[in-house]
Amino acid sequence: MARRAEQAAARLLVEAGETAPPVSVERLAAHLGVVVSRSAFKDGDVSGMLIRQDGRAPVVGVNDVHSDHRQRFTIAHELGHFLLHPGREIVLDRPVRVNLRDKTSSMATDREEIEANAFAASLLMPADLVRSELQRLSAAVRQDPERCTDALAGIFDVSESAIGFRLIHLGLVS
Repeated sequence: MARRAEQAAARLLVEAGETAPPVSVERLAAHLGVVVSRSAFKDGDVSGMLIRQDGRAPVVGVNDVHSDHRQRFTIAHELGHFLLHPGREIVLDRPVRVNLRDKTSSMATDREEIEANAFAASLLMPADLVRSELQRLSAAVRQDPERCTDALAGIFDVSESAIGFRLIHLGLVS
């Protein structure tokens, strides 16, 4: 599951020519023909959603009340759903497929949510780029976990917790 997500993220990065951090999720969305729409959501727990409707461009809705880092991760997460999952059909005035990202999404209890989170992490923090940027840091910074995390978070334009989890997942820290 995580491998499939990482491979899909790597393919998208190559197709779109994203080769250096920070990855532009807006550019990747445009490359896929996905519209990104930011607005305040009534339910503050919802970070984003992907709406697919026949005959219309898919839309990633992003809660713009959330931090910039969370918004970037949410867009990447929803692009993962777009590429990997069909979504659940709901009927408004016509059938629409929706994927929602809310507080339960980050708890990683649903297979599709786990996979979309793995896709987002792989897209925003590609393993090869994380390794190369880590090596580019001075030895003093690499030896100080807090400074290292802060530096990498800045390079990849992600939260400290996101890069921390990624470093652990890649086996670069314990």
